[in-house]
Amino acid sequence: MTRKFLVFDIWSSFGHFKKPYTTTSPLTYSIPTRTAITGILAAIIGLDKSEYIEHFSLEKANVAVKIINPVKKIRISENFINTKKSMTKIHERTQIKVEFLKDAAYRVYVSHIDAGLYSKLKEMLSSHSTIYTISMGISEALANFKYVGEFEGAEITDNHSMVDIDSIIPVALLKKGDIEFEADKELLTETIREFFTENIPLEMNTDRSVSKYGEVFFERNGCRVKVRIERYISLLGLNENIIIL
Repeated sequence: MTRKFLVFDIWSSFGHFKKPYTTTSPLTYSIPTRTAITGILAAIIGLDKSEYIEHFSLEKANVAVKIINPVKKIRISENFINTKKSMTKIHERTQIKVEFLKDAAYRVYVSHIDAGLYSKLKEMLSSHSTIYTISMGISEALANFKYVGEFEGAEITDNHSMVDIDSIIPVALLKKGDIEFEADKELLTETIREFFTENIPLEMNTDRSVSKYGEVFFERNGCRVKVRIERYISLLGLNENIIIL
């Protein structure tokens, strides 16, 4: 079974994908969540906030993401003002440290069952156009992107061999012993491999409340991860293997 995937890279000097349980000192996820990616896709093709969620449900859209630049985080102090009393005069001001991603860059892979929506997205990406301005999580972190191309994705089924995966991996698909933590001796570099997991939002309801979370596994520097996985997508012509979030 094969399906077509659109692939593009997105980057920004800063990024922030807010973790919902942090308030006084906002923290960011290390990667763009699936919900954030679908928001970026909606902005590119011009879907309104009130309608795009149903167009990019888990049943309709396949999304995967790869880390390009090593994940780096910094904290920047920001001044927050109380706008309840006045929108023109500053009555109260609070300084809060906000965690940001630094030099954030990711590769996004997307497929969709709606041929019309898919075609529109391909047209906008290939012409480097957007309807709405895209950002890396928040409006202050404007983002740029580059269209990589359209590729056939072949679904591979193999639960015995170890395979190199380029994208972030859902933990639910892994079992004990399915991950090879040792670096390939022939490709060994000075880069220290660092493995992490995060629990990220995958889908939202139309009222923008999160309806599904999922734990994901990734290597912080963007190195490929060798795992034993039952199913994955091999992108023909790109020589990359991905797993759908």
